[in-house]
Amino acid sequence: MSGISIVRHIFLAEALLLLLVTGVQAQEGDAFKSFKQLDSSAKMPKLNAFSPSSILPQSAVAKDVRFSAKLTSNGDVMKDGLAWRVFSPIAGEDGKLPLVASSNGGSADFQLAPGDYFVNCAFGRAGITKKLTVPAEGNVAEQTLVLDAGGFVLNAVAGTDQRIPPGQLSFSIYSSEVRENGDRALVMSDVKPNTIVRLNAGTYHVVSEYGDINAVVRADIQVEAGKLTQAVLQHKAAQITLKLVSQPGGEAIADTAWSVLTEAGDVVNESVSAFSTMVLSEGNYLAVARNKDKTYQREFSVKAGRNTDVEVLMRNPRNSGETAAVEPQD
Repeated sequence: MSGISIVRHIFLAEALLLLLVTGVQAQEGDAFKSFKQLDSSAKMPKLNAFSPSSILPQSAVAKDVRFSAKLTSNGDVMKDGLAWRVFSPIAGEDGKLPLVASSNGGSADFQLAPGDYFVNCAFGRAGITKKLTVPAEGNVAEQTLVLDAGGFVLNAVAGTDQRIPPGQLSFSIYSSEVRENGDRALVMSDVKPNTIVRLNAGTYHVVSEYGDINAVVRADIQVEAGKLTQAVLQHKAAQITLKLVSQPGGEAIADTAWSVLTEAGDVVNESVSAFSTMVLSEGNYLAVARNKDKTYQREFSVKAGRNTDVEVLMRNPRNSGETAAVEPQD
């Protein structure tokens, strides 16, 4: 993961507020159908099952081969959500393995000429590849692949229980392993709340962003084969609306330029509007308003889960280096 400048500090928090693990029946897949699902990678396009005869030698006798998959070795055969791809092991002129056959859904049936193949079964971002040899004589037994996969559903709250609008939340999923340069391999980005993410069993590093300034939390989440994990992360942040007014409770003054600074003096946000709305991590800040060549400012505090309007009064303007009176926000 690339570094973030001082303009956008990451405030770490105790990430997991809730972590629930529920069993998933591979046959029914009810838990995986309860939420919007992320399909396979764009590198694995959805295609109808096919076995083009043009690639088979005229003398070859194609064999019927049936493929099925399970989430776990002792689970039931999956009936939906699978993407099957069969490749020739001999690379083409472009350096890629030619696609011989494909299918989407549950189990798949193909007719394959005698020879060697690579069979890939994908379940979202989980998958497994197996080498298959189709003999010239005799039948081919049903091929059952064990995905060793599960998934999780992500969400987050502000404070202890303040609901966050889905449009203000996004998640990125990384490998749990840290590279020598300190980065982690990105698995998925811009994952929306309440979306099932299908992954191979293992531990993943999840980064949750609330808004687009500095409200960021992280958690390591375990994916168990055959199970769906529901995780709710806790953000220590809130939504703040700034407005410049001539008197307490007055109307916001239009065409106001805003700057928000941390206690250390780092600028975290700038905008021009009557109302400046943003999500900020818990802490103390300074709001600076500029209107008609005059500058006003006010200190304020952000409390986790407490969305607040902050009024900056049009008095004691700061001009030519003069210091305005500062009113702390309770």
